[in-house]
Amino acid sequence: MKPSSKIPCRVVVILSLLIFTAPQFAHAQQEASAVTLAGNFSAKLANTLNHTAADYDGVMGIYVKDLTSGQTFSVNSDAIFPQASSIKIPLLIELMRQAQSGKINLNTRVDIHRAGLVGGSGVLQFFSDGGSSISIHDLAVLMVVLSDNSATNLLIDRVGMSNVNSMLDGLGLHNTHLARKMIDIAAEQSDRENRSTPREMAALVEQLYAGKLLDAEHTKATLEILEYPKDSPLRAGVPETITVAEKPGSLNGAQCDTGIVFLAGRPYVISVMTTYNRTDGNSAITSVSRVVFDYFDRLAHANSYGVQVP
Repeated sequence: MKPSSKIPCRVVVILSLLIFTAPQFAHAQQEASAVTLAGNFSAKLANTLNHTAADYDGVMGIYVKDLTSGQTFSVNSDAIFPQASSIKIPLLIELMRQAQSGKINLNTRVDIHRAGLVGGSGVLQFFSDGGSSISIHDLAVLMVVLSDNSATNLLIDRVGMSNVNSMLDGLGLHNTHLARKMIDIAAEQSDRENRSTPREMAALVEQLYAGKLLDAEHTKATLEILEYPKDSPLRAGVPETITVAEKPGSLNGAQCDTGIVFLAGRPYVISVMTTYNRTDGNSAITSVSRVVFDYFDRLAHANSYGVQVP
C-alpha cells in the first residue's frame, strides 16, 4: 500500500493556529515593548525620588499622582509632617463650603483691630487699629497669596477650627488636622502642630480639582485664589507659562508645598514635605518639583514609544 498523501488533521489545526495568531502575537509583542518602555521611564522617576529623599539632610516625604492615568509615586507619603501655612488649603476649602451653603457671606467686611493681629508673614499686622475693614473674600486672598497670619486667624474665628477638622474627618483624612492658630508659640511648645501627610494633602487637592468638594462656582473661586502668583518652591520648579494652584508652608526646620500643576494633556498633583531641616528645605522641594515636571512634560508630548510628537 502507498503511504497516504493526506496531512493529518492535527497538523492542519496547528498550522492554522500559527497562521492566524502570528499577527496577533506580533501585535502583543509590540504593545508589551511599549509598556516596558513607559515602565522603564516611570521607574527612573521613582528611583530618582527615592534617592532624593534618602540623601536629603532631614526627612522628606513625597506624593505625586498623574491625574490622567492615576499612576502614583510616593516616598514616606504616610508620615505626618508639620504643615505650617499649607494648612491654609483646608481652611480655604471649608470657608468656601460654608459660603456655598449660605452660612458665610464672602462680601461681609471685617474691621481690622490690632488686638486680633499677629506677626510673621503678611501685611495686616501693620494696619492701624480700626482704620480698615476687609471683606472675608479678600482676607482669604491675603491668607493664600501673602500667607497673612492675621488674616488666617480672623478666618479661623469665623469658619471654626472644629468645622475644618470635621470636614477633613468626613473625607477620611484623619491625619490632617488644624490644631492651632498661626503664631501660637505655646501650642507649638506643647506639640499642638498643624499637620498632615503628603498622601492626604494630595488627596485633598485632587478632590478639589475633580469638583468633589464644592459646586462648580466655588471650586472655580477656590482654585483661582490658589492660582494667584506667589513665591513658592513648587512654582519655582515649573515654567511660568504653566498654571499652578498651591500653597506652601514654612516654619523653622520645616518646609512643605502641595498643589495642582495644570500641564496641558498631563495634569498632576504633587505634595512635598520636609522637616528636621538644618537649612531651608525649599530648594530641595524645587528640585523635586523640577524633576517631576520634566517627567510629565515628556509624557505630555510623546507617544507610547517616547517619540516626541506635535
